[in-house]
Formats: sequence, structure tokens, C-alpha cells
Amino acid sequence: MSRQMIDYTKSILERVSFDPVLFRKELEKAVKLLLPYEIEELTKWFFNFTKGKPELRKCEIYLTV
Repeated sequence: MSRQMIDYTKSILERVSFDPVLFRKELEKAVKLLLPYEIEELTKWFFNFTKGKPELRKCEIYLTV
């Protein structure tokens, strides 16, 4: 089940990446719901996904909370 959750979370974040505010809100929700090891995976995905997207890279702070 958790594999599905992390995949679903990534899918949502990809879909809302056109809007940095919405991306931030979804990222905050994900961090609250995911388990610690899932957050580690999401963090790796985040840095890979946001290469060349400085407007989204600002959301990095929400992954360290």
C-alpha cells in the first residue's frame, strides 16, 4: 500500500507543478502523511524533478521539517 501512496504523491506533485503555490501545499500534505522512509524517497525524487525549476526548488524547506 505504501508504494502506491508514494507513487500517487509523485503523480499529484507532477500534475500541480505548473503552480508553485499549489505544489508547496501538496508537498506539505505529503510530508504530513508519508512515513519517514517515504519522505526520504520523495526528497530524492524532488531534487531530481526540480532540476532547472527554481520556482519549485524553493519548496525544499518543507522537506526538512
